[in-house]
Amino acid sequence: MQHDTLSYPLEGVPAPGEAREVAEGVYWLRMPLPFALDHINLWLLRDGDGWTLVDTGYALDEVRDHWRAILADVVGDAPVHRVVVTHFHPDHVGLADWLCDELDAPLWMTAGEFFMANWVFHDGGIGDFARQDRFFRDHGLPDEKLVPLTRRGNPYRRGVPSLPGQYHRMREGDELRIGTRSWRVIVAHGHAPEHVSLYCEADRLLISGDQVLPKITTNIGVWHTEPEGDPLGCYLDSFARFTDLDPATRVLPSHGLVFEGLHARIHALRAHHEARLAEVLEACAAGPVTAADLLPVLFRRELDLHQLRFAMGEAIAHLSHLWHQGRLRREVGGDGVHRFHAT
Repeated sequence: MQHDTLSYPLEGVPAPGEAREVAEGVYWLRMPLPFALDHINLWLLRDGDGWTLVDTGYALDEVRDHWRAILADVVGDAPVHRVVVTHFHPDHVGLADWLCDELDAPLWMTAGEFFMANWVFHDGGIGDFARQDRFFRDHGLPDEKLVPLTRRGNPYRRGVPSLPGQYHRMREGDELRIGTRSWRVIVAHGHAPEHVSLYCEADRLLISGDQVLPKITTNIGVWHTEPEGDPLGCYLDSFARFTDLDPATRVLPSHGLVFEGLHARIHALRAHHEARLAEVLEACAAGPVTAADLLPVLFRRELDLHQLRFAMGEAIAHLSHLWHQGRLRREVGGDGVHRFHAT
């Protein structure tokens, strides 16, 4: 088997409400999302006399109905021992409270993800959209584009109507015994504060969450809560925790298809961001640039409101990474707008 390119060992995808076995005792679920990215992959793991769930889906009635079918047809009367959530984004944690309550199962998350979820849910952190708008204005986004963002209110609670009040904490290097398998907790940074992936060395299986996706690149954004952060640097550095994994590892991602070729994909993701950084440097060489100026450079398509927010965060992230590296200089004008120049 060649592992220097991506391959897709399975044909087709599970229908919503269907559980498809991808390894002994490991089932692939696919649930709809109300965005351009229209699906999320969830995982159901046989766990001794019961089950462990990994990620929960976005809080839609349709998704609840699909879960009810799976719980009736696959889980049955067996207990669910835990609900693992990889990170705080709505498509991953959205139905955690409902499932934990329905199944009398504990929530397992990292501390950073649990508390970030609660912070955003209660209009703090990146859920403080008034502060977000001021931050985006400082990075060149004009008022006519900011007003529709402000009117959206807090969209997080549409996907996460409630959250469990307690959790079991996961840490880097923890070993989760799930059935006959041991899964190592790998904590990555950049996409989310303490994003969890799970690796079973014996069977060469990686539940990668959003850290490694086969086709698309995960969103890496700078937000007003850490305006001078370098999440792109954190994301790229986190790949070091995956490069020692077996080249024959089968990757179970949160979006897209199950694939093999982990090392090839990591190489491609690094190359993608290097290419984008080169485009940013080229744009800045022509004159002072704001993050808003970079949107048509980095995103060559029309952006809806949902995409615009993430695109701004990502544009700022690429500028900030180059600034932290000393490859760009930043100036704040009398209008308060941040502009970046080539050094």
